[in-house]
Amino acid sequence: MLTIKSASTVFPSEPTPSTILWLSESDQLMQWTHAPLVFFYKSNNDINYSGSMPFSMETMKKSLSRALVHYYPLAGSKGPTTCLMPGEHLEAYSDAKLEELGDFAPTEAVQDLVPKIDYTTPVENWPLLLVQLTRFRCGGVCVGTAISHTVADGRGNASFINLWAKLARGDGLRDDEIPFHDRTVLRSHEPLRPPRFDHIEFTKPPLIIGCSDAKAEQRKETTVTLLRLTKEQIEGLVKEASEFPYRNMLMKRPHTRYEAIASHMWRCACKARSGNDHQPTRVRIGVEVRNRLKPPLPRGYFGNAIFGTVTSTCLYGDLLSKPLCYAAAKIKEATGRMTDEYIRSALDFIRSQEDVSPLRNNFHIRGYSEAPFLGNPNLSIGSWINLQFYAADFGWGKPTYVGPGLLNIDGKSFIMPSPEDDGSLIIALRLQTEYMDAFKKYFYQEMFLKKSFAGPSCKPQEHLLLVYFMY
Repeated sequence: MLTIKSASTVFPSEPTPSTILWLSESDQLMQWTHAPLVFFYKSNNDINYSGSMPFSMETMKKSLSRALVHYYPLAGSKGPTTCLMPGEHLEAYSDAKLEELGDFAPTEAVQDLVPKIDYTTPVENWPLLLVQLTRFRCGGVCVGTAISHTVADGRGNASFINLWAKLARGDGLRDDEIPFHDRTVLRSHEPLRPPRFDHIEFTKPPLIIGCSDAKAEQRKETTVTLLRLTKEQIEGLVKEASEFPYRNMLMKRPHTRYEAIASHMWRCACKARSGNDHQPTRVRIGVEVRNRLKPPLPRGYFGNAIFGTVTSTCLYGDLLSKPLCYAAAKIKEATGRMTDEYIRSALDFIRSQEDVSPLRNNFHIRGYSEAPFLGNPNLSIGSWINLQFYAADFGWGKPTYVGPGLLNIDGKSFIMPSPEDDGSLIIALRLQTEYMDAFKKYFYQEMFLKKSFAGPSCKPQEHLLLVYFMY
């Protein structure tokens, strides 16, 4: 049972700038809901509530107040027509033990550890930042945060939380840890230029063949899971994805971990969903562009530097009959498309729209009826691989686990670092319940079969024969 013990408003500990901060087009395109994150910390004492963890609620609040001096956009603002609420701080207690949450997959029990926002109220009543600190009977702690996605992306969130943690444990800040807030460096051309590309990322995704009602698919029962990949498994996928058996497929570089894993997930989802070979499908990918722009964005840029891209539409039959490198090449093509010129064109395209609402997707709300459906037969695969969430040491050591507090739609997933720091990764995935068991079976089984039986000289046809004889 979870009990909210107190709720308070947190203000910056010092005066902050009163200038207007203009949002970039990428900020305006982001979903207006809050991104939910959970940071779990285990105590050395699993017997009683007091535990041995040097936890102080007062220290957490004071350090948060100091952090908001530097990250003042999160503290709310007042203007001639609007008033965004300052940050909210909740203190909660759970009579459960951390171990009762299992692997911390974003189930309903984990969702309760993230602050809730009433989106039926006027937007000016929504705090841009909410924090919930939950202490468990075992002495463990969960820091749950909800940060408005119009304010910052994943890297911005990680930078803010790590700075807060550093202040909480009493360390000083370096000059290069201070955020950069001028978002005009990521805005459309002035005067506005017409887009120079066909921005397929803003087109509607394919639907199930014969399904004229996407809402019916959206209402189907879904479930969440965490999948773990060892360093050796990842290396095997990268090697397989980087093998090009066809002469007309030229490889400029080996595929990245993300490209190899995402392509494997895509194929396993197609196989688990057992669709028609002619079923179209695509993958949506969030690409961070800080270093893709010319010049790159300033160090510490705090805002949304994530742009959505999509693969070209493929058919189930092609993805499953061809080797992994085929799917990986489609992923690489989608991410490689995000050059400085393409990103600037996307900014111009966004600004040219009278209403950007139809371009938004992926709201952080379960069952939100106005959100576009991105699931079956498609996937959305985000990457947190390079985000430094495990640097968030509030004085209790690094987190036991960091992940999303919510996965809201079918096909939504993140590839994340693991706490072991040994090259392994974790995948958080929500999928329609009827396909989840099959997905997990194919996800691990195919890697095992290839490792155990398929030598480097095997062709795709030989893989099929080996699988056949296994049965």
